[in-house]
Amino acid sequence: MQNIEDFTLKDMVEFSAALRTMGTGADSMEEVAHGIVNYLHDNLVDQTTGERNCVLVRFFKTVPYGELDADLQEFARGVLKGSPESPDMKCLVLLASAGAKHEWNSRKNSVGHKAIPLPSGQFIEAFPMIAQIIQQMGLELNTLIRPDPEVLLDMSQTTYNVFYVPEAVGSRYVPAQEDFVIPCGVRSVIGFGGVLPSGNLFVTNLFSRVPVPKETADMFRTLALSVKVAILPFYNTVFRESE
Repeated sequence: MQNIEDFTLKDMVEFSAALRTMGTGADSMEEVAHGIVNYLHDNLVDQTTGERNCVLVRFFKTVPYGELDADLQEFARGVLKGSPESPDMKCLVLLASAGAKHEWNSRKNSVGHKAIPLPSGQFIEAFPMIAQIIQQMGLELNTLIRPDPEVLLDMSQTTYNVFYVPEAVGSRYVPAQEDFVIPCGVRSVIGFGGVLPSGNLFVTNLFSRVPVPKETADMFRTLALSVKVAILPFYNTVFRESE
């Protein structure tokens, strides 16, 4: 366990090794993601007070609309206010969640983020945090929506990056200021992730109660590769059969 404010290279190596093993014994990417968010939630801790650094940790992955179950498709249609033009439309799906409130510990309890449709760059811009995550991952919005097969291989091998908001209060990139950020004492936000060979994005978001230095946020780029190692074997088995 380590305080995120004091995160060191040694801690990064330890966390990286642990995250790489999260796929052991799992039967789906969702199960691996569940292990990842719980590990980070439980091990980023103020060692003086015993308080967890992160009020909330979440794992997202883009999934084509046609591969979602009926509940997620209905949720996506509600956000889209209609049916998608194609079953290939990407949706940013919440695969796992761990947090300070009981209802934050299951993806199925999410009120607003179960499956966010990504039909166009213009639509995504209405979700500033999602748009910024995609762009800080080094991707153009249209590249994620309609990936070019000729560049997918290079993207999947080289695209690992960090979304970083040093001060969450007042940031336009962190929504729900009055309902979440301020009452829960969120100080900084880190997202780290990358691109899979299919062109789908994966990202883990940390909402920290303590301010995170930029030098610490940059270290999470390495953890993105470890997460990819853990989830890649479940490339074709995203969802587990039962919770």
